[in-house]
Amino acid sequence: MDSLKVIAFTHNNLSLEQIGKLHLDAEHQALVLGALKINFGLEELLFLSTCNRVELIMKSDSEINKDLVKEVCTFINRNIGENDTLTLSKNAEIFQGEKAVEHLLRVASSLDSLVVGEREIITQVRKAYDYCNSLGLTGDLIRILVKHTIETAKDVYTHTDIAKNPVSIVSLAYRQLKELGIKNNARLLFVGSGVTNTAFANYLQKHQFANFSVFNRTLANAEKLASSLNGNAFSLEALNSYQGGFDVMVVCTASSSPVVNKAIYDQLTSGENSKKIIIDLGIPANVDATVIENNKRIHYINIQSLKEIAATNLQLRKNEISKCEKIIAEKTEQFNQLLNERRIELAFGEIPKKVKAIKEIALSEVFAKEIDQMDENGRQVLDKVLSYVEKKYNAVAIKTAKEVLRSPHN
Repeated sequence: MDSLKVIAFTHNNLSLEQIGKLHLDAEHQALVLGALKINFGLEELLFLSTCNRVELIMKSDSEINKDLVKEVCTFINRNIGENDTLTLSKNAEIFQGEKAVEHLLRVASSLDSLVVGEREIITQVRKAYDYCNSLGLTGDLIRILVKHTIETAKDVYTHTDIAKNPVSIVSLAYRQLKELGIKNNARLLFVGSGVTNTAFANYLQKHQFANFSVFNRTLANAEKLASSLNGNAFSLEALNSYQGGFDVMVVCTASSSPVVNKAIYDQLTSGENSKKIIIDLGIPANVDATVIENNKRIHYINIQSLKEIAATNLQLRKNEISKCEKIIAEKTEQFNQLLNERRIELAFGEIPKKVKAIKEIALSEVFAKEIDQMDENGRQVLDKVLSYVEKKYNAVAIKTAKEVLRSPHN
């Protein structure tokens, strides 16, 4: 197992911008990774890239040191600067053998994620493996490792509450919408098209919401987001005259003063008596207090209330970490046994051929005279018996070897 090695560039030691310098999309992975594997003499390679990590999982007998990490960085990104290369290599984490297995189990179980308990990482690991495997980069070791990693993550998510309570503002806001019974055809009005609103809008689209209108101070930015949502884009000034109405308004801008006042709200809701939901994600609040005061037709959700829920949920998740660590420790220990069992399977791979050859010699040479004296039916029965014994012997031999391996006395 010492040949298993991991080079990890993660949010623990590096900024997301620095990690991004090593990101490769699918097209560039196809161009770079095969050459990287050959150039550094790697037997197997898996490239994992997410928004907060880039990791290289390798099978190699070579020593992995900081100088090699620098070379790998330069190979992945030919245009990277010397300072960035030094920063990346200095802050890279290197794992080997059992520590590498433990690290990957923690990653897939989201214990090493930027947001503990976010399950998306398990899908990212699976997709990374499928793609690298399609490129011919992986082999038996990484195949077994990824299978075991995914099974471990599923056990963690099934037998602990690490992912039970959402902690991201986007997922919490969505949950509140669903609890309020908002339908997928609701009219969604987004004021602002920055990172938070974009993430929330994309999340809603993923959950089959489709009626979007986007307002932004810079119209081009509104158009960019609206285009991805198949929605409509407007300038911020158009709020004063918009007549399309809304069921849910999400407001998040960089403004230091409210952008939705009572006059704008009255214009947006003119002629409508239905209850409205306002999600104000601005800091400070982007919706004027006069809009909310004494208005029983508004369900108001602000970012402070969401942050308080997120903090509580994050603490609940942290309380589950010890349970997760126990599962991971057990699964790390099991992995070495999986590898030994696989070695037995490979070692026994030639036995069926040899047993078959022995059978053929017995039939055609050693007992040829005796068999010639048998009638056709007898020969057929003998052949069936020998084939049955041959098949059962191979299965029993492998099973026995595995049981010996698993014995606590070994």
